[in-house]
Amino acid sequence: MSKKVHEFNDILRKVRKELFGKGPEKIHTVFVENMAVSTLYGNLTPTEKFIAKSPGGAEVVHSARTKMIQEVYATNMPEGLEELVGAKLVHLFSDIKVEENMAVSVFIFDKPIV
Repeated sequence: MSKKVHEFNDILRKVRKELFGKGPEKIHTVFVENMAVSTLYGNLTPTEKFIAKSPGGAEVVHSARTKMIQEVYATNMPEGLEELVGAKLVHLFSDIKVEENMAVSVFIFDKPIV
């Protein structure tokens, strides 16, 4: 794993830990042209797992997680993220599969990541 990927993953883990009280257990990120594609495993807190088991609970967890992540990056860019990749974040697409405790985030920047 390159140093840049490692540092990028550390930023993602820190943001999610601060936001949800738990960071992902494993992150796999690849840089492709102007995108960073991150797959995050082991995201859910014990409370979220409990809520997800109730009727409609998985949908509540899914909605809260995806909206909170997108809001954080739109309103409060994580420190060092854009500097690390040398580009400005333009779009973030994020989703979580609650049942598998797996999330994917696609970060699109204004120029290629080098």
